[in-house]
Parts: sequence; C-alpha cells; structure tokens
Amino acid sequence: MDIILITGFSLSYADGTEGLKNITLGIPANQITVMLGPAGGGKSTLMRAINRLNDLADVISMTGSIIVDGLDVNDPKTNLVELRRKVGMVFARPVPLPLSIRQNITYGLEVAGITDKNRLEAVVEQTLKDAVLWDEVKDRLDSPGVALSGGQQQRLCLARTLALDPRVILLDEPTSGLDPISTAKIEDSLQLLKKRYTIVLAPHSVQQASRTADFAAFFLQGELIETARGKDLFTMPKDKRTQDYVEGRFG
Repeated sequence: MDIILITGFSLSYADGTEGLKNITLGIPANQITVMLGPAGGGKSTLMRAINRLNDLADVISMTGSIIVDGLDVNDPKTNLVELRRKVGMVFARPVPLPLSIRQNITYGLEVAGITDKNRLEAVVEQTLKDAVLWDEVKDRLDSPGVALSGGQQQRLCLARTLALDPRVILLDEPTSGLDPISTAKIEDSLQLLKKRYTIVLAPHSVQQASRTADFAAFFLQGELIETARGKDLFTMPKDKRTQDYVEGRFG
C-alpha cells in the first residue's frame, strides 16, 4: 500500500535550478524508499515538497498533486503543523536545539501541550533507544545537545523527529558528514524503524542506497528515470542512464 502518492508533479524555481518534471511515484508504507541520483537531480526538492518546506523557497510554479496518508499536501486548507508532525524530516547537517539532550526530545511535545513528566520521560527513553543513542547518553540527559559528537547529534535529531510520532520520516543525506561507525548505527536503526514508520531516504552514496533500499527511485536532472524493487535497480537496471550511474560512470 502506498502511503504517499505523487501524481504528475512539476515544480520550477525562479532561478530555474533543480526543478521537477512530471513526477509520478508511489511510496510504499513501512519500507525504506531510496531516492538516488547525482546532485541537482531533484531529490531534495521533492522531499521538501512532501512536507511543504518549499513554501520557504522562491517557487514560481507547481502543478500535479502530492497525497500523504489521504492528505492533499498542497490544499490551501492543509494545516502545516499537522502535516509536519505527520511527515518529519532529518537534514544532512544536524541542528540540535540549544537545549539539553532531554529538552531536545521533549520541546516539541511540550509546545503541543503535553506536560505529564512520566509520559515525557518515557518518550525520551524510547526515542533515544530507537535512534540507537540511549546507551551513550542515558547518564547525561541534562547535558547540552550541542556538546555531542556529529554522529550523536544526528541521531538526536532523528530521536527528536520520532518524538512527534510521525507516519513518514524524510532523511536527506543524513550520514553525509558522519564516520562509518555512526553511519552504520543510523542505517541499523532505520531497518528497525521501518516496522513502524515509512522512511524516505536520499542516501549519500550508491553503496548506501544498495544497502538500505526496499524500493528505489533514480532521479536525473529533475526527471524520475526509473523505479524498481529492492536491489533490482542496482543489479538489473532497465535504463542505461541508471546503469551508468550505479556503476559509477558519472555522478
């Protein structure tokens, strides 16, 4: 079952960069969908379109539709707070809040009106465990989040996203600046998290894409070139452009 259905979606920026051209794509629930391709292909633009972060950019035209769990993303009546709780996003560069590790997790819940301390503590523990960070920080939850290492900060940002109990998690090159050990921890956590969440990942390499993908979509210059199940796109691509990319001939 597709939790996200993108139909005939096109987008153009005022400066003409990284547009999207007539994208039609179904993203299946409770799987890791990998969007791969060279820089400028449209992956980040499409991710931002899914939770309306493109509202902050200089977009001059947008056509087609994006439906997330039955919600029309671009309907003027759509509540953006509700949408962004349903669709969380983790960016390439971790940006922890200037608060304690604990408060990084609880802040969004407290803003939403949740004050029960036992509930908040339970969410802190569970989300940090889900992000494979609990064992490293459980004895210093009142320390500043910004004092953590880069890999730990990224996992904290993932835990912060999970705290709002989204249906979908978008990850835009979340391990691009991390060491191999931190990268492996995040990849391992995603394999567990997909049982409860739908995950859309823009990986930082073809190797990461092949390790993590249940479903894969290859983008090039704003076009969706090819989709395939799991590793089929990496072992039996149908389009020569896809084959050239996954074999390292360009990108």
